[in-house]
Amino acid sequence: MTKPDAVFIFIGTYPTEAAARADYDVVKELHSLGAVGTYDASVITKDDNGKVHVNKDETATRHGAWGGAAAGALVGLLFPPAVIGTAVVGAAVGGVGGHLWRGMSRADVKEFGELIDDGQAALVIVGESKVAQAVEKAGLKAEKHIAKELGVSPKDIDQAVREAASEIG
Repeated sequence: MTKPDAVFIFIGTYPTEAAARADYDVVKELHSLGAVGTYDASVITKDDNGKVHVNKDETATRHGAWGGAAAGALVGLLFPPAVIGTAVVGAAVGGVGGHLWRGMSRADVKEFGELIDDGQAALVIVGESKVAQAVEKAGLKAEKHIAKELGVSPKDIDQAVREAASEIG
């Protein structure tokens, strides 16, 4: 049972980037229908050199206030900076990542990171607990997935994103 004031993380792996993007589009459609609240999602890929890339194709206004910071912060926690090939918003990784880190055990971080290593592409979703219910009903097509609720308030993530945005610009 999800708590109404919690942060939800979903990571699913896919055989191709196109398959991950298809589920990414499902989540965007759920948001446009009002089925999910604030969330952030990204498709994650690894290149032939083992570099991790965070692929976004939308702006913050399309999916709420988190605007790339939450998914980027999660990726920043899961992988060492040397393997992240795409720039992750530095201030957001610090502030938002700190809140996410407090909500996860080391075992969670290891499990999330290993799941992404196993796939050719992954979909990462960080959002309010309302997202968990919608994702479950949507029947996303991930080959493997992990979904966890963190003991972190979405309000804390909102505040950390606002602080990071003010530091950046």
